[in-house]
Formats: sequence, structure tokens, C-alpha cells
Amino acid sequence: MRKDCQYISVHPDNPQERQLKQVVEILNSGGVIAYPTESGYALGCLLDNKEGADRIRAIRRLDEKHDFTIMCKDLSNLSEYAKVGNIQFRYLKSHLPGPYTFILPASREVPRRLQTPKKKSIGLRVTPNIVANHLLEYFDKPLISVSLILPGEELPMTDGWSIQEQIGHALDAVLDGGFGGFEPTTVIDFTDDVPVLIRQGQGEFSE
Repeated sequence: MRKDCQYISVHPDNPQERQLKQVVEILNSGGVIAYPTESGYALGCLLDNKEGADRIRAIRRLDEKHDFTIMCKDLSNLSEYAKVGNIQFRYLKSHLPGPYTFILPASREVPRRLQTPKKKSIGLRVTPNIVANHLLEYFDKPLISVSLILPGEELPMTDGWSIQEQIGHALDAVLDGGFGGFEPTTVIDFTDDVPVLIRQGQGEFSE
């Protein structure tokens, strides 16, 4: 899907349904979007959109080995795409939604091309960002996502209009939900029963 990129602005605390449905239609048609999260803007497309995933890699200049994150609307949705034991479930329940990326064993619902080759794991998030959460409510399946960090930069983009100006030509829509923070999520490997800190970000790590 490629026409002119649609710039769709919504209220950050109370996003308008009509505008969100425009984004839903674009994603359902195979589109790639930029959207806000608690750790800057991200690029996303629907889970089964292989062409969209390739386009995201091209925008970010990522190789095949770079891992996508699965952005889920809630813990129940996350549990469909990861194998979550009792220990993990209790820990996740007390931390989500929140600024965390959890690496968990992937379930059969996750396409093999998105799983890490050796461990068959996947990173998953449930964002506290209101706009992203409202958008995800329209779907049964999650988005696959990467932070919108332009090649050569270290921090993610935090402003919808700048995204439209700089890379709108490569996107189908920019969902502007206001300023996105730029501190990354805390990444926790929970493929075993003990959580292991991989990257310290916004979220406090506790064992």
C-alpha cells in the first residue's frame, strides 16, 4: 500500500474515534504507520504483514536479524503470543501496562520469521500510551513494531509533524498523539523462571 501519507492528529488523552478508524483502515489494508508510545514514536504494521515488516526494515535500514517487538493491547492478548507460566504471569501482571519489553518464549501464533532463531523467543510490550492502546483495541491481533530511530541517530523521534516531514514519503500514515518521551523501555528476559535485566530504561527492575 502506498499513496500519500495521511497525517492524522488525535487528542493524546482522549483520541477521537473517527480519526483512529482511519488508521485502522490503513493498517487493515497492509499499511505501515508511525504511532506514539511511552518511549518515543514507533513504526508498526499488523502481525501478518510481511511486506510491511520489510518496509519497516528498509526505513530503519535494519538487517534480517533485527528483532521486532509485538505490541499487545493487554496481558490476555500478550498470552496468546507467548508462553507465559504462573511466575511470569504474576510478574507481568504487576508491571503491565508499563515501560517494559519482555522477552518470552514465542507461541505458535508468532510467525517463525519474527522469532529469534535459537531461543524461539519474542519481545512483547503492553504500552501505557493512551493513543496506542485505543488503536490496539480495534484489533484481535497485535502490531509488530520497532522504535522510530532514524539511521545515524541514537534517540527515537518524538514529534509527529517532524516524522511526517522527514519520512512521510515512506509511510502510509502518521498517527500524531502528541509528544512521545524518548527514554527507552526496560528490557527483561523472562524465557526462564528468573527475570534477567537486559537493558535498564524507564521501568524499575525488580527480581
